[in-house]
Amino acid sequence: MATLVEFTVSADEFPLGELFAALPGVSVELERIVPTDESLFPYVWIRGADRADVESILETSGATSEFTLVDDLRDRGLLYRAQWDPELDGLVGAIADSNATLLSGTGKRDQWTFGLRVDDHAELGAFQQRCRDHGVRISVARLQPLAYTDADESITPAQFEALELAFQRGYFDDPRRATLAELASELHITRQSLAGRLRRGHRNLLAGVFDHGGQTLESAPSSIND
Repeated sequence: MATLVEFTVSADEFPLGELFAALPGVSVELERIVPTDESLFPYVWIRGADRADVESILETSGATSEFTLVDDLRDRGLLYRAQWDPELDGLVGAIADSNATLLSGTGKRDQWTFGLRVDDHAELGAFQQRCRDHGVRISVARLQPLAYTDADESITPAQFEALELAFQRGYFDDPRRATLAELASELHITRQSLAGRLRRGHRNLLAGVFDHGGQTLESAPSSIND
């Protein structure tokens, strides 16, 4: 059965970790890409630092053979197209050598968080062994069978963080006191990523109410002001 896997590694276990050491406020987000031998995670968002500082570190990091600025959106971040060195070892090599599909990758301060999809538990075991073979220590934070994500998926830490911030900042108030763009900036993610987290978080909250013993519409008390 296909399974979603969320795991973390320390900042120095993945290329671009040098950014966090030199620029503590920076965050990195990899675009969703299926790993291939020709192009590993070609688009990278970098936020929380000036272009000159970022490129000075990239030029000496050895993480990519070349990188090209696609867009500078100032407060929203820098978008780069990166050509990764195919000979890179470590986690890059472990993912490239596996049949796993990269769903997400974000880095902040001292840690990277990745989401993968694997076909079955055997492939997950093989991926973990590849990581060990490459000298990478991963910490699995969450396993979720794909077949159950529509109804049985619990709220992830990222979804909870997004919902909590949106509630605290008044995003759900009428009228709204915060925008998606403002909340996304606080979380150092794209507006589209935040919208997805809020949507999935709402779905999982409702699944908990309607699919797991919550009150039915007939028995739940109602109010004209609700």
